[in-house]
Amino acid sequence: MSWIVDMRAAANPRPGAIGPGRLILVVGPSGAGKDTLIDGARAACHDDPRIVFPRRVVTRPPSQSEENDPMSEAAFKCAVADGAFALWWEAHGNQYGIPSAIDDEIRRGHTVICNVSRTIVRTTRLRYAQAIVVLVTAPAKILQARLAARGRPDDGNLDARLQRSAEVQDCCDADFVIHNARRREVGVRRLVNVIRDSGFYIVT
Repeated sequence: MSWIVDMRAAANPRPGAIGPGRLILVVGPSGAGKDTLIDGARAACHDDPRIVFPRRVVTRPPSQSEENDPMSEAAFKCAVADGAFALWWEAHGNQYGIPSAIDDEIRRGHTVICNVSRTIVRTTRLRYAQAIVVLVTAPAKILQARLAARGRPDDGNLDARLQRSAEVQDCCDADFVIHNARRREVGVRRLVNVIRDSGFYIVT
């Protein structure tokens, strides 16, 4: 007789948590290339409807370095009060939200991947049955060069962002770490491997 065992859920059961699908939280310092790797993974997984990449809502216009749905600060506050977001946070003077529709996807057993702040990791792990944290990072010189190349002044002081980047790397309790200092394809492949790893094992 064979049994299929979810090793992650068995090791850390959370009654009442949203599941059985997985929520993959991509976190890391500014300039690490999180959105770049997510874009690559989205393209690699485009033919699998069980893998979902929700668009973030952000209180600033979209840019070349990321895709988001813009929203005014006033509308964002109303959306939070109405329960429009499953996850939301503030960073660098902007508000960020992940639509509440991801909860339905996860209840269907789908895998949801999103770029979030490490400040919400702890509470998110409690809310979802399978919250997997992927830390994307890179050496300080590379982070600095990438941030400077963005030319996005509304993100705040560059030195302050680099200091916060160091704190993210030191404090994040990650399940997987991707050192994104090599070719883009290498980091994308590693993220896709995490996405396609169901965590299920057959026990005979």
